[in-house]
Amino acid sequence: MLDRKPMIAGNWKMNLNEAEARELVRNVGEGIRGYDAADVLVAPPFTLLGAVREVMAGSGMFLAGQNMHWELKGAFTGEVSARMLQEAGCTHVILGHSERRSLFGETDDVVDLKAKTAALLGLVPILCVGESLSEREEGKTTEVIGRQLDGSLRNFTADGKLPVSTILAYEPVWAIGTGKTATPGQAQEVHAFIRSWIEKNFNTGTAEQIRILYGGSVKPGNAAELMAEQDIDGALVGGASLTAESFLGIVRYRD
Repeated sequence: MLDRKPMIAGNWKMNLNEAEARELVRNVGEGIRGYDAADVLVAPPFTLLGAVREVMAGSGMFLAGQNMHWELKGAFTGEVSARMLQEAGCTHVILGHSERRSLFGETDDVVDLKAKTAALLGLVPILCVGESLSEREEGKTTEVIGRQLDGSLRNFTADGKLPVSTILAYEPVWAIGTGKTATPGQAQEVHAFIRSWIEKNFNTGTAEQIRILYGGSVKPGNAAELMAEQDIDGALVGGASLTAESFLGIVRYRD
């Protein structure tokens, strides 16, 4: 097994104003000064990307968009392109989050188009998959995850190549913002399935290098236990990324 460097990514969703964002990034930057045990990333709302980029300069943090369109430009009111994200300083973009899928009707085919465009332009996709509570209770977890991977990475499997910089995130829908968390064993089981899917559809080298994050009510109190699992390579954090204290508690889970 390769030593994959963990990534702790904060998805702010539709939260924080500019003053709050600046203070948060400033405090997180101070909290990770000299700390190299994990990559740290934040994904603010589009309107805060410029301010966050300015404050995080020199901190070593990465900046991500929360979504993007698959076209580079055009008559797509309200959308943002990959090029626009790059100009704003983003190196990564979150795609296929369960809220995008459930609230805005994004399909695997749409996520696939976005992921392909992002990768072609050098923007690292953080591609999310996850099952609902009913799907888990019906024993369909791996079936659902497999189907989402098949659809959301179809362009890559057709090409026979997945960039090893690609990041996948397992976010059980039933654990997002609910306070419920998959047990380390439950999460590891799905992460291992995802890694085996990569190996089957690409190759062993790619499977060993791809980072797979866990997301779903990750907190300072459960981060170390989750991260101890063999195939969990970090966390995609929601609510706990909105305060420096809780986010740093996850980032520095090894302390």
